[in-house]
Amino acid sequence: MLEDPYDEALFEHYMTSQPAFVDVATGERIDIGAAAVYRGLEPSPSGEYLLVERLHEPWSYLVGYWGFPLSMEIWNDRGELVRRLADLPVADDIPIRGVRTGPRSVSWRPLHPATLVWAEALDGGDPEREVEHRDRVLTLSAPFSADPVELARTGERFAGIDWGEDGLALLSDYDRSRRWRRTWVMDADDPRAEKRLLWDRSTEDAYGDPGDPELRTTPAGERVLLQDGPWIFLAGDGATPDGERPFLDRLDLETFETERLWRSEPDAFEVVVAVLDGDGGRILTRRESPTEPPNYHVRDLASGEGLAVTGFTDPAPALRGISKELVVYEREDGVPLNGTLYLPADYEEGQRLPVVIWAYPREYVSADAAGQVRSSDNRFTTFGGSSHLFFLTQGYAVFDGPSMPIIGGDTANDTYVEQLVASARAAVDKLVEMGVGDRDRVGIGGHSYGAFMTANLLAHCDLFRAGIARSGAYNRTLTPFGFQNERRTFWEAPEIYFAMSPFMHAEEVDEPLLMIHGAADNNSGTFPIQSERMFHAVNGLGGTARLVMLPHESHGYRARESVMHTLAEMIDWFDTYVKDAAP
Repeated sequence: MLEDPYDEALFEHYMTSQPAFVDVATGERIDIGAAAVYRGLEPSPSGEYLLVERLHEPWSYLVGYWGFPLSMEIWNDRGELVRRLADLPVADDIPIRGVRTGPRSVSWRPLHPATLVWAEALDGGDPEREVEHRDRVLTLSAPFSADPVELARTGERFAGIDWGEDGLALLSDYDRSRRWRRTWVMDADDPRAEKRLLWDRSTEDAYGDPGDPELRTTPAGERVLLQDGPWIFLAGDGATPDGERPFLDRLDLETFETERLWRSEPDAFEVVVAVLDGDGGRILTRRESPTEPPNYHVRDLASGEGLAVTGFTDPAPALRGISKELVVYEREDGVPLNGTLYLPADYEEGQRLPVVIWAYPREYVSADAAGQVRSSDNRFTTFGGSSHLFFLTQGYAVFDGPSMPIIGGDTANDTYVEQLVASARAAVDKLVEMGVGDRDRVGIGGHSYGAFMTANLLAHCDLFRAGIARSGAYNRTLTPFGFQNERRTFWEAPEIYFAMSPFMHAEEVDEPLLMIHGAADNNSGTFPIQSERMFHAVNGLGGTARLVMLPHESHGYRARESVMHTLAEMIDWFDTYVKDAAP
């Protein structure tokens, strides 16, 4: 965020640019328009016009650049203003979980020379306001002198359009509170024609996911639906109780019937990268297995034959002895859970190991969705950066991504701590039951919201010997207008913010806690002060804590020095307080 006139001057200096056309053959450059702070310049498919988004003063100290005053303009190819679509003021009064009023998601309509499409809120951008329609979709064609034409209205928030030929459009809206998405088939050339509901489903339901439409690139560089007569093609992850098996279907938009064209084999993980033919006869895939590194293949679906087009080799043969399996278990309230268990290369059957559990809580509306399997144990094992999987090289078992569901829709966090502890207990119990984990040597860790989870578990249970929390937030009163999927403000639910904040329970953190944070973290919910204050609280109350601030790093860690130092700190911490801890 800008803080003073000097910041304003720096922002203008670094962000100001001069639009220009460049002849790629001769290198000749022709400047168009004036130098300014541009958020975007997008040529129309015909090349005759430009959609220009320009930020301008007064700069705000309350919001980031995304909320600065924004002028949306249509220029001709000489840089002359044809029409000002909107001039939006600073967005410092957007309702919580709301959207900016005025045009948003403005783009050129593919396969049309120069037609703009955008959405506008009908509810003042406020999701709490009761209205029949939240958004409307408008369109405006060259020469841009007429009034915009309303293309459609959506009951929930506009969530995008996939464009096809001959007026075909797939229009979607989304209800964030219910995690619900609807998609209609419509004729964009005839807005009065009846729209047909194609999908009406929970986005939490991985097992019922129909897949995403496959797109093709036009000669003008536009991305549009890949069509074969009435058919479009859908590629998805193919989540099942036994793990993911990616697939390719085709869907008849006249009858809404689907036909499966291809599915990944059960002993590998192969995903569609692109459909190469208009009829879906050939596809490009990326295939991997526990013993095969990812490589690209061209597959002929009629013959079933495949041709490898890359030959990437194992980048880390020393890791190949590592084993993994999908583990399915239940929470005490019957909610199904799952995670991926990794064992080191030298593991011997029956050996109990120190365990690192690395997780990230997620909110769900339904318990059924919370327990669905969204991974595959057929993936090739490799890791890099500051991955927690490096613990496998140090004699630990790693339970990666165990389900930590917080169930209950908009009020799920009313029982956040109880559900979190129950999920953690179920994970530890399962590892001990399998004969893999040593109950007295289990460490917990996570990044961002996983760091928040880690501190809470150390405060509210005695399942873990120590914790590692990276780039976390610990005092929710510092994020008073909501966080993650919590929509209530601090003033609406102060008791929830207090109960969920490990900072408020720092006196109960009686296991060693290592906190790592990027000193330049600009993620609005995890400013560095969160870790600094949590460290002082735990340390000042007599707990064992260590704070590592990484210079110049943001929410994730990129520099080689930072990555190596993070790994060294993590391994040393758990070696001291988990693996070699006294009984």
